[in-house]
Amino acid sequence: MAETIISFKNIAKAFGDQQIFEDLNLDVHRGETLTIIGGSGVGKSVCLKLLIGLLQPDAGSIHAFGQAVSERDRRGMLRLRSRIAMLFQGAALFDSMTVEENIKYPLVEHNWGTPGEMDRRVVEVLEMVDMPGIQKLKPAELSGGMKKRVGLARSIAIKPEVILYDEPTTGLDPINVRRINGLILSLQERLGVTSIVVTHDMDTVFTITDRLAMIYQKRVAFVGTPDEAKTQELKYLREFIKGGKGTLNEDL
Repeated sequence: MAETIISFKNIAKAFGDQQIFEDLNLDVHRGETLTIIGGSGVGKSVCLKLLIGLLQPDAGSIHAFGQAVSERDRRGMLRLRSRIAMLFQGAALFDSMTVEENIKYPLVEHNWGTPGEMDRRVVEVLEMVDMPGIQKLKPAELSGGMKKRVGLARSIAIKPEVILYDEPTTGLDPINVRRINGLILSLQERLGVTSIVVTHDMDTVFTITDRLAMIYQKRVAFVGTPDEAKTQELKYLREFIKGGKGTLNEDL
């Protein structure tokens, strides 16, 4: 069995009166692409933010690389974020910065190499996402798909072990969806990274996924391969796979 490098144990999380998780459990294995699916508002993106310390659980624990996330001090969180990178849903580029400056931002924050090494790394990662030579452009000059790829270049710049993707194909046309899916697969193979992908796009799920986890009724209701998911008796999962809207109040 593959090594477990990230583990969510008995996680509870609420925002005011809205209970998101009651008893969420999930393990992530080294080198896999794990996709998290579920309806809107079930907490898919919350999982990612809990993992990198942007949010704190109300109960339970999250371990990454053998240490509890909550036990890390500021320096420990910086080390964790150098090993786990995140591609946010809107790419989260700084409008006032060039592409080059955006990609260098995490390199500077983590004291990654000399200025010359940073310059070379920018060139390398832009080539990895098929966007060479655009260092001096500003985000306003990029299409939505290009912004996603620059955000991805920034995510891999510090050579993370894990990449988190928050709705990586949302708002993209079919050509760019295929391009982003291809990049996720290519980077996993070329860099040996572990990927956690939050999405509601089932075409993406069945293109890139080793295992998928469905969040339903405030917990992980299913974990398994895409083929296993197709044969499950969970009604909501079946409807989700078929593209039906489902309802969060259905019985399991």
